[in-house]
Amino acid sequence: MQFLVALFAIVVGLAIAFAGYRWLWILLPIWGFFAGLWLGFTGLQTIFGSGFLVGVSGLVVGVILGLIFAVLSYLFYFIGVAILGASIGYGVTVSLLVGGLGMNGGFLVWIIAIIVAVVFAVAVLAFNLQKYAVIIITALGGASAAVAGVLLLFGQVSTDQLSQNVGIFAPVSFQEGALWWIIWAVIAVAGIVWQIQSNRMYVLEEPSTRF
Repeated sequence: MQFLVALFAIVVGLAIAFAGYRWLWILLPIWGFFAGLWLGFTGLQTIFGSGFLVGVSGLVVGVILGLIFAVLSYLFYFIGVAILGASIGYGVTVSLLVGGLGMNGGFLVWIIAIIVAVVFAVAVLAFNLQKYAVIIITALGGASAAVAGVLLLFGQVSTDQLSQNVGIFAPVSFQEGALWWIIWAVIAVAGIVWQIQSNRMYVLEEPSTRF
């Protein structure tokens, strides 16, 4: 199971990093699913602590939220973009508070992260994210997912560490060493450059089947 999760994170992460803008309609529901999965899983663990029952319950709640977010992201473009922005805010906050400031991942961190996520979601909708903003977000988020997958694949981190510490802009935490941060930065920058170059004449059009 861990191998499949790691492999999926690597493949999807690289796809998001290098083709996020063109594949946005496909990636939005996938991103929405994992955003809901992470929110439900980490939320229950943060509130009720670790343990087998909490872990199973968190996984069930996470899958349900993930499916709801995925469907909403597919049917309604503005919801998908809002979830994208919210996940960025959530990831940034967790990365900085837990990894950067050394706070324990607890209820306070979770609440702060949720508040920042809502602020990011509102800002994304209010300012109407344009082409380059989407490219940057997908490149950074995709790079983080890919690096987290590699770390998980080679046993550098556990699924528990991922559930507690992973952030959209951080390869799990600030404690894995400078090499992983360099790899993450290289993938992110390469993704941004590639997407900008390959999408110079391409304008994303919303499918007519959407609401």
